[in-house]
Amino acid sequence: MYPNSQHNDADIVLDGSTSYGGYTLQQRTGRELGGHQSRLYLAWKRSTDVLLALGGLLLLSPFLLVIALAIKLEDPKGSVFFCQTRVGKNEKLFRMYKFRSMVSNAEEQLEQLLAQNEINGAMFKMKEDPRITAIGKWIRKTSIDELPQLWNVVRGDMSLVGPRPALPREVEQYSSYDKQRLAVTPGCTGLWQVSGRNGLSFEEMLALDLDYIEKRGLWLDLKVILRTVKVMVFPNSAY
Repeated sequence: MYPNSQHNDADIVLDGSTSYGGYTLQQRTGRELGGHQSRLYLAWKRSTDVLLALGGLLLLSPFLLVIALAIKLEDPKGSVFFCQTRVGKNEKLFRMYKFRSMVSNAEEQLEQLLAQNEINGAMFKMKEDPRITAIGKWIRKTSIDELPQLWNVVRGDMSLVGPRPALPREVEQYSSYDKQRLAVTPGCTGLWQVSGRNGLSFEEMLALDLDYIEKRGLWLDLKVILRTVKVMVFPNSAY
């Protein structure tokens, strides 16, 4: 779904609106989505990613240690980090890191919960997911569980801003249209993370991802990063 020519989806989202009633889907080619950004912008984006991610890891290291200890104290037998295979740019697989926010056998329990999925499309979201731990509920609400992905940014697997990396089982359900969101490096945050987040449908999330890919640039990335900080400080719809 996309806005008509008189509206910019990024501006609508960053103004706090989640109304998409008048949008119509428009097919776009991979060249239109991924091929028009300048080398200067891409070089700036990568250098900024590395500098901010390394700076964030160093600055937040005492806080990250406290979170790690809290996770370990709640579940001494479980690991602090949760590593999961995700699909990156051009369908390249990589290992994504998060603070563990669920019970140790969460993946084994998923099959039993798929029927309770609260989002239509190739994603799984459940507001009252029984697998989430006590500390996990808080770090997910504030998106603190995502902070280890700064290491993925340093490695080049991810960018600070971009479409969220999908799971392989989700990509298996993608149409050729859906796969256009895989044309660029995935990000720690993006347009749908700073809008309705879990209140959006898969189609709305996809529309925002494709709109970001088409319109991404220095100013849009900066707006998304600033809005992400606000969402982390004043969380609303994360679960």
